[in-house]
Amino acid sequence: MSTILLVDDDPLQAYLCKSMLDRGFTDVRRVADAAEALCLVEQPQFAGGLGLVISRNQLPGIGGPAFVAELHSRMPQLPVLVLGDQGDWPADSQGDHVRFLARPASDDILDAAREMLSPKARPNGSMASKI
Repeated sequence: MSTILLVDDDPLQAYLCKSMLDRGFTDVRRVADAAEALCLVEQPQFAGGLGLVISRNQLPGIGGPAFVAELHSRMPQLPVLVLGDQGDWPADSQGDHVRFLARPASDDILDAAREMLSPKARPNGSMASKI
């Protein structure tokens, strides 16, 4: 099974989200910021097993669309699920392999993660944007 990388600087929110994800997935790793996530993506052994990144839109430093763009410059086919408040995600940041969920419930996160990791969601390596 693929690794899910959770990027969240809020310890309580990260704990709650990781707990939800742990119910449906066996390999969920949490980092506190975008810089740490980008360092992991540079490690071939980690990147080879990475299947999905879930990130809060509002992160200190590089966050939101800039973080997703930087991830995709390194791993263009990597699905990214962005969590935030309604209206947080700019319309011009829509694209392949990106989905935005506004204040999702636990089942929403699990369903979106399952869908994004599903081979059916990425025929021929692509997945339509769900933003």
